Amino acid sequence: MVLLAITAAGLTEALRREESEDLVVWCGADAISESAYDSLMRPLSRFDYELKDDAFALEDALETIELHHPNQVVLVEDVGAPNPSFQRTATPPLN
Repeated sequence: MVLLAITAAGLTEALRREESEDLVVWCGADAISESAYDSLMRPLSRFDYELKDDAFALEDALETIELHHPNQVVLVEDVGAPNPSFQRTATPPLN
């Protein structure tokens, strides 16, 4: 399963869950700065663009994740929730 974090709080929750579950974590540039990412001592894939409030960027991110993790369930952070939570999304099939 893959978690896609959009915010810093969502990334914190995703990394916490990754410690105890078999998960892969991805995030956008709005979830962690480049310098913080470079100093992070754990597996994480980071897009170099922001994902929040950009449907096209989010769609591109999901397509990229599908390329790297085909047929995996992808949970995307629900940024409208009061606490970080992740919702299942269907990744688009590759043609």
